[in-house]
Amino acid sequence: MRIARFSAGEDPKYAVIEGEAGAEIAAVIDGDPLYRPVQPTGERLPLTDLRLLAPIIPRSKVIGVGRNYAEHAAELGNEVPAEPLIFLKPNTSVIGPRDGIVYPAETSDLHYEGELAVVIGRICRHVPRERAAEVIFGYTCANDVTARDLQKTDGQWARAKGFDTFCPIGPWIETELDASDLALTTTVAGEPRQSGRTSQMIHDIPSLVRYVSSFMTLLPGDLILTGTPAGVGPMRPGEEVSVTIEGIGTLTNPVIAHG
Repeated sequence: MRIARFSAGEDPKYAVIEGEAGAEIAAVIDGDPLYRPVQPTGERLPLTDLRLLAPIIPRSKVIGVGRNYAEHAAELGNEVPAEPLIFLKPNTSVIGPRDGIVYPAETSDLHYEGELAVVIGRICRHVPRERAAEVIFGYTCANDVTARDLQKTDGQWARAKGFDTFCPIGPWIETELDASDLALTTTVAGEPRQSGRTSQMIHDIPSLVRYVSSFMTLLPGDLILTGTPAGVGPMRPGEEVSVTIEGIGTLTNPVIAHG
């Protein structure tokens, strides 16, 4: 089931996206699907008439995982961590499809990082690996935008990864998906830059849910960004960045100059 959040000139609503690519229909549902069963209202709208929003705005937090693909760690000259390397992005960094990624004046080396995002569906703590699927609502595409120069100079990553617009997600949440071996690609201005598979993760999704929930409570709507494959690099104002994940879809955002 593909669940999207959209605007049609009024308050945001949720819908189940049906149909084939290019002819999708949004079957509007009542309320927030994280907190109540999916209940169609009977309203059906062409997807082309709607503006897709970030499929979820985390009430609490976005959890990032660094260096979770060996080739990506190597390309930046880093060691592979023995345990997941965790950082946080503020929920104010989240934007949706087609929203602009603002290139801040504070950086001169802004990078894309295409990633699979896990959407948490229920309050949980100390989740064992074998029960991780019980707390996952679904999956979406993400771009863990990073000011690489600030990441190096600051030492910790809050500023480098936390600017407004630095966490595009979308286009929707896929709730019925085996995410263990999905193709992930990123293009910049139409040129292929990243190509990997989720099976290449050092720490797989059940391991990440277990590890993160061992020291913090996860809440409905929290996101876990699972890391990026090799091929990261710069993006510039005027370019479009697209992250495509098999079984989910494509998230596209333009890069725009600050101010």
